[in-house]
Amino acid sequence: MSRAPRAQELGIIGCHVCGLVCRASAGDDAACPRCGAALHRRKRNSIARTWALLVAAFILYIPANVLPIMRTVSLGDVDDNTIISGVVELWIKGSPSLAVIVFTASIVVPMTKFLVLGTLLACTQRGSRWALRQRAKLYRAVEFIGYWSMLDVFVVALLTALVRFGFFSQVEPLPGVVFFGLTVILTMFASMSFDPRLMWDITDDD
Repeated sequence: MSRAPRAQELGIIGCHVCGLVCRASAGDDAACPRCGAALHRRKRNSIARTWALLVAAFILYIPANVLPIMRTVSLGDVDDNTIISGVVELWIKGSPSLAVIVFTASIVVPMTKFLVLGTLLACTQRGSRWALRQRAKLYRAVEFIGYWSMLDVFVVALLTALVRFGFFSQVEPLPGVVFFGLTVILTMFASMSFDPRLMWDITDDD
């Protein structure tokens, strides 16, 4: 069975902003007639840019988990909580379902992004033909998760709301929140900068 024709062979190109399929008569320097965005067959420096964003996000993810994310003051008792200590406290105090939500949003989701994007980048950079369809599904899953990435930012709000404070209690955000928010933003940018079409370019040699 012969392979399906490529967009380049058909002389068409898709706009990465509005999705309009255009004739690529003017090459990569043309502009989309609908939204005016520059047309390009592949995202420029996609792999290098995605690696840079992913590594930066991973570096920031370390202090996001090590540093405390909030400080609670109740009747003179000062307590600094990291993400993990907050999850453990929720579990011990009888809120296992909420502890699972916080753990998933703050640990499982970011680590999944790191593993999946790292795998996609490594395989694409090596020109691997391994499990192309499955890798494409993984990328779509990461994109879907990206729509809910800001859920991670609300971890502090969850931890704050679920602790029963007295009338004179205070809650103060600590530096861990900043690192966590930057991690979320960088992983979102890393997912957006990766061009999944690069995975299929290796099949053009068949």
